[in-house]
Amino acid sequence: MSNPLLSTFNTKYELPPFSKITTDDYSEGIDKALEEAKKEIDEIINNDEDPSFENTIEALESSGEKLSRNASILFNLNSAETSDDLQKIAQEVSPKLSAFNSEVKQDSRLFERVKAVYLKKDELDLSDEQKKLLDETYLDFVRRGVELEGDKKERFKEISVELSKISLTFSENLLAETNGFELVIEDEGDLSGLPEDVKGRAKELAIKKGKPEAWIFTLQAPSYIPFMEYADNRELREKMYRAYMTKCFKGDDRDNQELILKTIRLKAEMAALLGYSSFAHYILEQRMAESPDTVSEFLNDLMDKSLPKAKEEVEEIKAYIKSLGHDIELQRWDWAYYSEKLRKEKYELDDELVKPYFKLENVIEGVFTTAEKLFGITFRSNEELEVYHEDVKAYEVLDETGEVVAVFLTDFFPRDGKRGGAWMTSYRNQCNRDGKRVVPQVSIVCNFTPSSANHPSLLKFNEVTTLFHEFGHALHGMLADTTYQSLSGTSVYWDFVELPSQIMENWCYEKECLDMFAKHYETGELIPADLVERIKKSSTYHEAYATVRQLSFGLLDMGWHSLSPEEANKITDVGAFEHDAFASTELFPKVGGTNMSVQFAHIFAGGYAAGYYSYKWAEVLDADAFSLFQQNGVFDKKTANSFKENILSKGGTEHPMELYKKFRGQEPTPEALLKRAGLV
Repeated sequence: MSNPLLSTFNTKYELPPFSKITTDDYSEGIDKALEEAKKEIDEIINNDEDPSFENTIEALESSGEKLSRNASILFNLNSAETSDDLQKIAQEVSPKLSAFNSEVKQDSRLFERVKAVYLKKDELDLSDEQKKLLDETYLDFVRRGVELEGDKKERFKEISVELSKISLTFSENLLAETNGFELVIEDEGDLSGLPEDVKGRAKELAIKKGKPEAWIFTLQAPSYIPFMEYADNRELREKMYRAYMTKCFKGDDRDNQELILKTIRLKAEMAALLGYSSFAHYILEQRMAESPDTVSEFLNDLMDKSLPKAKEEVEEIKAYIKSLGHDIELQRWDWAYYSEKLRKEKYELDDELVKPYFKLENVIEGVFTTAEKLFGITFRSNEELEVYHEDVKAYEVLDETGEVVAVFLTDFFPRDGKRGGAWMTSYRNQCNRDGKRVVPQVSIVCNFTPSSANHPSLLKFNEVTTLFHEFGHALHGMLADTTYQSLSGTSVYWDFVELPSQIMENWCYEKECLDMFAKHYETGELIPADLVERIKKSSTYHEAYATVRQLSFGLLDMGWHSLSPEEANKITDVGAFEHDAFASTELFPKVGGTNMSVQFAHIFAGGYAAGYYSYKWAEVLDADAFSLFQQNGVFDKKTANSFKENILSKGGTEHPMELYKKFRGQEPTPEALLKRAGLV
């Protein structure tokens, strides 16, 4: 059989022919596509005509299409459906791609053509989007080291290649560590406190693993989180916590400490080559925040507002433990357990009371209906479309005229080949080509509680908000309407990308929205109004603690990425550095042998280096933006259309603050967030 990655996909919407692609196809598919891409670049360089926007900037934009397509399939599946063989190929391919990208962006001949167009941009009759593409293209060359001389240019390329290898190894170690632990329980008494469906899934896993007399719990979220919230056995909670927080921190071949030290040194060196004080300075130049000082001020200001209340919340739990007659010192493995108990007492609310109203299929229908009411799109399941795993569902997304505007894939349940967490990704970005809109291929990948023999998949409320969150990212990709792929959808400043996702979470608290889908899975009863009110009231429960936790991660990220080369080279102890970074925000006794940094994939294997603050930054935006919906009506069509036209469809075609002001009429203020979080 011929390699499908070598030709145009003759599938509907040109979706990847997943069923026909074998693991062996990737190496050849990437290598041949690389050759094509190099030829396309050579044609631009050797063009005898004077450099123009069309023959240089647009030609660059459209080059390497097959390479981008094939690489996106490989790396998307390496996250969602990987294997040892696929990981090996990704390790082989990643440095090749990084080296090629560096070669292109450091080619002086090519840059001379780009620069020639850039210098005469005011004389050209360019649209705003074309101007943005030109600016971004020129800056990308400069920021990739094209103006460096001799050995410095080569060193920049070497660093880029090395970092691409390290990030993959970091992720592989973390996945292997997550999959490598099992808590096998043989005494049914040790299951005390656990809900029936949690025990049922643990029993099913044990049977699958050949231990029918036992129950097995893992470090995957649907198993780990309810165990920590409900298991009465404190010793086992501690065992699970230590297993989770010692991942990649044991000094063995899966230890990520040395990878972190290499990463921070290489990133600091890379930034210094370009004249930046630190990697954070380099990254933040192209963010809304613009500088490390702005980020530090933002994080510390929120910390000042939340830390005192977080300390009060911790004291409240300590007092609650005493009131129960439990003579213990509050430890990290106690927090979720007692916090959940107190929440149930204070609000007559817990996950087990709420979950029956959030059957996964109903929540999916609810998020689709929400999108239809807001943005006029509908979702049509199509089982004939190609998918990469039997759990994956494919949908055609239609606008109000019935035209298909996107393809949407959903992948909701954990498995050994899938990394933890939840994310949105694309197999192809939207663009307009030859006057025709190219349909984007968008996917969301999650790790929700799966169904069991006795229960359908019933989501915890925070899983409901996670689905709405990732769906918001998906809307950003699906409703994009730009000319160029590199400016489409989520191709925006990293501290703006979370606005569409986080604003969608707000609808989960609105009765008008919940009434569309939150029905008891057995009786069909709509979620009661008083239960919705309790959910709303409990939304600020321990919000200060959660805020401090999130801010501490942001400060840790900035700590790692604000180092000069000299400072980075002096650091030899990952644990000690993290301890110092967390010192001012610590609310619990230190647990020896545990570490967050070694499993902080967002910043060491994802795109959030010097950017984890973005989640809180975007919360300011989303709270402020949603206040307009609250003012005009949560399903007000005019407001929704403005959000679609000014935020979702525009991608990175304009500076995000300008887009935000077009929607909101003003710059954002933090008041709405502070009010929502109960911090004022």
